[in-house]
Amino acid sequence: MKDIEAIAALRDPVRRRLYEYVVAQGREVGRNEAAEAAGVARALAAHHLDRLAEAGLLESGSRRLTGRSGPGAGRPAKVYTRARAERAVSLPARDYRTAAELLAEAAEQAGLDAGLCVAARRRGEALRGSAAPCGGLEEAMEALAARGYEPHLEDAEGAKGAPGAAARVVRMRNCPFHAVAERFPPLVCGMNLALLEGLLGTDGPVRARMDARPGECCVVVEPSKNNID
Repeated sequence: MKDIEAIAALRDPVRRRLYEYVVAQGREVGRNEAAEAAGVARALAAHHLDRLAEAGLLESGSRRLTGRSGPGAGRPAKVYTRARAERAVSLPARDYRTAAELLAEAAEQAGLDAGLCVAARRRGEALRGSAAPCGGLEEAMEALAARGYEPHLEDAEGAKGAPGAAARVVRMRNCPFHAVAERFPPLVCGMNLALLEGLLGTDGPVRARMDARPGECCVVVEPSKNNID
């Protein structure tokens, strides 16, 4: 019932805009910034942000947004980030997570990693259908967003400020398989990589590769080697 109440909190359009903005930033967001992004008054934004925190959809804290400390640095401001807890509603109740964990445990114990990756790559290809491999990072972002990965462009490590597409990569703030990946990381992350290889293609302008980073999807998407000057 709590999950239903939490998700119902997003019915209000202003509250939903604020939630989506905070989630999209991948960092702490202050009230002033959120209010400006949603096009509402700070007081109204504060009210809705606190309601989202009460519902368990956001987590709140406080810090000085000036980046300074000591006298004259100003009072700490309230900031918000996406809550770590997952919310799901199923009527009647279903428990697919337990089934997924049991299947992952059995596959890992039986050494079925390779077979799982083959099946995942086939599923990715089936999701892409008759379409050609992704034509670039922007197209890859559209495909990833449709699957819930929350992709965003980022400067490639060691290439900050470099010209051209090779200086940019796509990272993903959400892993759709997070709960199971936490328990069986090699198995599920390998499956995820194979799925995205099938979805995006392996012989086009972009490629997916493993590059785990805390709090994000374990896969990064970048221009393929034959597309880098």
